[in-house]
Amino acid sequence: MKNDDFVKIYGRNPVEESLSADPSSVEKIFIRKSLKVSSYFDIRRLAKDNSIPLVLVPEEKIFSLVGDVNDQGIVALISPVQYLDYYEWAESLHINDATGVLLLQGIEDPHNFGAILRTAAAAGMDAVIVPTQHQSPITPAVMKSSAGTAGKIPIIRVHDLNQALKDLSLTGFSVHALDGKGSETIWETGINGPSAFLIGNEGKGIPDDILKKCTSVISIPMSNEVESLNASVSASVVCFEWRRRHTVQ
Repeated sequence: MKNDDFVKIYGRNPVEESLSADPSSVEKIFIRKSLKVSSYFDIRRLAKDNSIPLVLVPEEKIFSLVGDVNDQGIVALISPVQYLDYYEWAESLHINDATGVLLLQGIEDPHNFGAILRTAAAAGMDAVIVPTQHQSPITPAVMKSSAGTAGKIPIIRVHDLNQALKDLSLTGFSVHALDGKGSETIWETGINGPSAFLIGNEGKGIPDDILKKCTSVISIPMSNEVESLNASVSASVVCFEWRRRHTVQ
């Protein structure tokens, strides 16, 4: 495979976290020659322990891989994260009342997408479902924003959001859309059993025809006349409220 066939992540922490979480996905690491060994000691150790090639290269090579970004002189080639098929995932899922997933209407900003993946993984959600249209692919910016967690949670890609809603319902999920039009807040609403939480597109939100097909429409209460939160922040609130309700005290 050529370098372009891989996802490229950059920066010390994202590369180190990927090496720690899933070293089998890391194909090669490029290090700028001028870096002091002490600044990437743990990366070098992890690469050696897992027999991953680590190559010292000039700054021009780093730039050719990722362009003008804050790369910190470190770039790793990562095997692309594989999207899962919904039906295969559902068949292997041991569904229970604490099963929760995020369903994205279409998150187009890669930093938002990466942050959502990181939050979903941290909160212990069972999957993130994304559409094929109007959705950021898994780019280096997504990997960096997710801090290496993108491969820790199943990512399911669907062609038709309406069909996904039907499939979730048939699998036993209730679907709760997060929208300012919600008649109940996330604190008030009763959410029981396997649940999917629908997060809208950054600019367009969730269309009315989709809202009508959801089990409920819930909102996050706002103060000081703030209209809404960033999509990734909203997802964080939902994920950890779900986690709070399903954590045994």
